[in-house]
Order: sequence, then C-alpha cells, then structure tokens
Amino acid sequence: MKSLEVTLRDVRARGRKALVPYFMAGVTPDWVQHVAAAVHAGADAIEVGVPFSDPLMDGVVIQHAATQSLEAGTTLDSLCAELDGADLGAPLVVMTYYNIFHHYGLRRAAGRLADAGFGGAIVPDLTFEESGEWREVCDENDLATIFLVAPSTTPERFERLAAATQGFCYASARMAVTGRSSDSGDASRVVDAVRATSDVPTYVGIGITTPAQARDACQHSDGVIVGSALVDTILHGATASDTEEFIRSFRSAIDS
Repeated sequence: MKSLEVTLRDVRARGRKALVPYFMAGVTPDWVQHVAAAVHAGADAIEVGVPFSDPLMDGVVIQHAATQSLEAGTTLDSLCAELDGADLGAPLVVMTYYNIFHHYGLRRAAGRLADAGFGGAIVPDLTFEESGEWREVCDENDLATIFLVAPSTTPERFERLAAATQGFCYASARMAVTGRSSDSGDASRVVDAVRATSDVPTYVGIGITTPAQARDACQHSDGVIVGSALVDTILHGATASDTEEFIRSFRSAIDS
C-alpha cells in the first residue's frame, strides 16, 4: 500500500472527512504560500495542477489559471524546485495530463515528483488500459496512481478502477469539466458504486463550490476536492490569508 493511502486511511479512521484543495502551480508568484495557508486552515492533502495547454478535463477557470501559469514560465521542473524541501504538513498529489510526463520521460517524471514530496498522481486522460508503464514507474517511487470514476462508468469498470486506484478514488459528481455547480450531481450514486467493490477512500470532486455543498457531499463520501471555486478567488487577487479563510470555511462546514 502506498504511503499516501496509509495517510488518508488514517484520516478516515480518526473519523475525519478529508478536505483536498486544488491549486494551479505557478498561477501567482506566491502560490506555495497559498498552499501552506490551506494546510494551516485544515486541508488534509493538496492537489497541485501542472499547467497544460489543452486541459481536457478543466473548465474556464482552471484553463485561465493554466494559461496564466504557462505565461509565467511554469514547468514541471520549476514547480518541483519551488516545493523542494518545503515542509507543508500535508501530502501532495499532482494533477496533469499524460503528455507532460510522456515528453519529460515517465521514469524521470515519477522520480522528480517523488523527490519534490509528491505522494500521488492524477492523470485524467490516461486510461486504465494504457496505464501499465506509468503505474510501474510510480510503484518504483511510492507514487499512488489515482483513477477517476464518473456517473457514466459501467459496473464492471467501477470494479476494475476501484481495485486499481491507490491513495483514494476520485469520484466525479457529474459528466462535466471542472467548474462551479449549484447541485450535488450524482455524487452519492458514484460513491456507492465504488464502495460496492472497494473500501479505498473515495472523495467527491467536480462542482464542489460552497461549504454547504462540501458538507452535503461528505455525508456519503470520505472527503471532497475543491478546485475551481478556490482557483477563481486567487485569480481575482486573493491573498494567502484570504485562502486560509476560504479553506477554514469549508473545514468548519465539513466538521459541523
């Protein structure tokens, strides 16, 4: 079992719902300070996006953040260098697209991520059937390979993905790109489908916009991932203190 999953299973065993904020690396010069503020406010893990020019899973907000980050010169090397030696106090999970790792070299990429303190990777455009080589190099570096499941996932595929995912299972609440939403989508059904075959921690993402939505999602999941709503505040000038307040509002709602 990967170290990330050991940590996240312990979070669940303590009766705590996991809160996982998403940050786009390099979107502002002080983005690592925002990450530290989120951990201080009660985040249990951090998802770090590597900017990519064609982010298939991401909506307008995160696409904008990726463009801004790319224009600032952010690369896999640069963001890892910023994280080298940082003791943030929560596990890190990278999220990006396969082209980044393929171009960099799979073994080299996995090793660089591990050296920078990452414990897991989400690669949404890499299918389970084509993931063997990537999973092999992740195994060599104690990197958890995290798969997504969606409302359209078939029962047979739920079983395969739930068995293969490590660290946690990313349960997409809706058939959509990342972004704000006014409802909970199919989160409960997707989580139930994972739990029918596996006890891996399962977190709901895609459309978690408000503290109330996060609280509701945690009624039937092990935690939530908050992305676009947070990134949007940073794009509009939020400080690290603002981020701490934002995450604290979600933490309070989840714990209530």
